[in-house]
Amino acid sequence: MDDQALSGGFADTPREAALAFRAALTAMARPGRIEAVAGARPPAPLSVAAGTLLLVLADPATPVHLAGPLDRPEIRDWLRFHTGAPLSDRAGAVFAVGRWADLLPLDAYSLGTPDYPDRSATLIVEMDALDATGARLTGPGIETSHGLSLPEIAAFRANRARFPLGLDFFLTAGERLAALPRSTHVEAV
Repeated sequence: MDDQALSGGFADTPREAALAFRAALTAMARPGRIEAVAGARPPAPLSVAAGTLLLVLADPATPVHLAGPLDRPEIRDWLRFHTGAPLSDRAGAVFAVGRWADLLPLDAYSLGTPDYPDRSATLIVEMDALDATGARLTGPGIETSHGLSLPEIAAFRANRARFPLGLDFFLTAGERLAALPRSTHVEAV
């Protein structure tokens, strides 16, 4: 383990973790709302937002799958040191992080069971940019509708059709994040 793995966590852990956790909860409760987060300084190419989410959500009981170029020694070491989260394949992951193409196919992740729909995976999708255009979101937590840039529409519509089973998503870019729970209706604009 090198020095880079030992740095890059929160400088003021109680305060920064509380703010980041609040932002993640707000994003999930209000799908499509973009939140700013800060605190983590993960190894590249992991974004600040994705790293911050992992710091507040991952722990020794939540296996994490690193997809594509994010599955590299410095990120694995950083994640293990700061969260204690074990690494996993897609099927065993509670959280998975990567670019959209690297996270596919979505059916490889746990979708929950009828008795325990909460036992599904949450995917953290790294994006180039995140803004309020591209798709129209409606459903719980959204008063009328929200717009959100998504990597595609069909997969999120298919995910919603499985409700109450399915995946939940965080979308991240730089220091920004938004969430898309499985209960959200997604339409092309």
